[in-house]
Order: sequence, then structure tokens, then C-alpha cells
Amino acid sequence: MAHLSEKENFLRTINGEDPEYVPTYRMMEWMCGISALRPFGGGESSFTNLFGVPFVSEYTANNAALPQPGAFILDDIRKWRDVIKRPAILDEIDYEATAKKDLENRDPALLKTGGGGITMGYFQALVSYMGFTNGLIACLEEPEEVKDLMNFLLSLNLEVGEKYLQYYKPDVYSMADDIAHELSPFVSEDVFLDIFEPVWRAEIKPFKEAGLPGQHHNCGKFEMFVPYIVDMGFNSWDPAQFSNDLLGIKAKYGRKLTICTGVQSNGFCSWEQTTEDEVRAEVRRCMDTYAPGGAYCFMGNILGPPGDEEAGKRNGWIKDEYEKNKFNYYS
Repeated sequence: MAHLSEKENFLRTINGEDPEYVPTYRMMEWMCGISALRPFGGGESSFTNLFGVPFVSEYTANNAALPQPGAFILDDIRKWRDVIKRPAILDEIDYEATAKKDLENRDPALLKTGGGGITMGYFQALVSYMGFTNGLIACLEEPEEVKDLMNFLLSLNLEVGEKYLQYYKPDVYSMADDIAHELSPFVSEDVFLDIFEPVWRAEIKPFKEAGLPGQHHNCGKFEMFVPYIVDMGFNSWDPAQFSNDLLGIKAKYGRKLTICTGVQSNGFCSWEQTTEDEVRAEVRRCMDTYAPGGAYCFMGNILGPPGDEEAGKRNGWIKDEYEKNKFNYYS
């Protein structure tokens, strides 16, 4: 019997329909960006972005690139217009030719997710320019200046997003803007509603008007803001971490919001003293807890530096246990 592809099964789920089996969400593998607007210079995980922010590889973040400590480019939000400029490449890029090149060797079986924006998220952009301390102070002391900067970035993202829709034809619109840590959001609900909610809502609007489902990425304790992303039109949220009331969110929103979660990437399953049987039992516990009723995607992996044999072994157990059980929940 032929089964739905991973792509078809995921789309069915986030559109509120019955999945054939528990889907997975593969954020980085499915991202399909505009290559000419990707960060440039340096090595694979170290670069300078289009606004001049230097990034460096950080092993504690699975060798992802983070803004270089102490190398922030903006120390006074009132001077942002002198520092944050429209990237010249936006007036030079041939979107049609770039899309043709980017897509010609891409596996059509892969889901295409993206938004076409050139920022890393609005809150994340602010703190990459100023650092957390100065960025958060700016939100409280000079909110109108922060909003002006956010709207400038929004105008660039909407400009690029229009071209992205036209030439890349994504399956899913995606936004990432980590605005919380494990225990609490970085900003209050009032600050969120005043500064960040309006630009998130404006950015997703043309993609929703084009009929695309929306995927939102936000780590940490994000539940305070979940009602707003649902209202904006986001259909799915990753990585929905366990510091949130996931069962309460699932009960409240049902198939309006797909929860993408799995074993904690830096917790129990990553500890060397955790046995294979315990890892496999934790995979089943997650699936047994969240899969019933649909609106759930399994994200199962632990973090480790590239080539880490221990992480690779444990991720193998997780993947194998997911594969053994993914057909157990839906008829």
C-alpha cells in the first residue's frame, strides 16, 4: 500500500486535516531561501550578514552561528538610521534567475518553506544589532524609535517576500523570531503588542492572502503569545518546548494550531547515563501524549557538535523508535 509522502502528510496536518501517520517537521532541511541574500563571507558558520553584524560559530548551540559577543554595531537606538541601511544587493538581484538556479537541483519531494525576508526575525534583529541589554532598554526608553526600525525592516521583508512568492512558490510561509527563553518571554505582553505583534502580523498577511499555511518558530516559554500567532494565521508552531502548557494549548486550539515538539534536545535523552531503553520509552511517551487527535508533528533529535558519535547514536535510537510507532495513532 502506498502511503502519503512526508510532504503531503505534513501539509494535510497543518491544514487541519487527518494525517495518515504522525508527521515530522524538518525546519532547516525544508527551508528554501534566496541564495543571493544569504549571509556571506567567512566559513560555513561564521559570516557577516547583510547589515554588517558579525556572526561566529558556537559549539553549545550545535555549532550554529550567533552574533559575535561584544561586536554589536548599534549603541544608540536613536542613531539606527545612520547604521542600518538598505542592502545594495536588493537593487541588483535578478530574482527570476536566482530562483531558477536555487530550485533546479532541489528535490521536489522536499517541502519548501520560507518567507523571503532578509532579517533573522524582528526581536532577534534588534538584539543582534545592540545586544540584549541595550536592545531591551531601547524597547522601554525609546519605543517609537524601535518601532520605526521594525517598520523599516518590515518594508524590506515585504519587498523581498513579494518576489519570493512570485518566483519560489513556497508550500508554507515560515517566520522565526525567538523572543523567549525557557522560563519566560524576553519582553512583556504590552511591549510585544506595541512593538513586535504589528510587524509579525503585517509580514504574514500577503502569504495568507496567497493561500499559504503559516509556520512559526519560537523557542522557550512562548505560550503567552500563542493566541496572537493563531489570530494572525499561523497554523503550526515549533519547537513547542515542555516549559509551555502544551496539552492545554492543544485542547484550546485543536486543529487550528499544530504543535511540533519531541524529546528535549538538551535534556534527558541527551544524557550519557540515559539508556537506549529509556530513550525509546521517552519517544513513545511524547507520541502517546501529543499525537492523539492530530495537530501534532514529532521533532525528535538531540543536539551535539557535527560528528559527535554519542549524539548520532542517540538520534538513531530516536528516529528508529519514531518510525516503528508513527502509524499507531490514526486509522
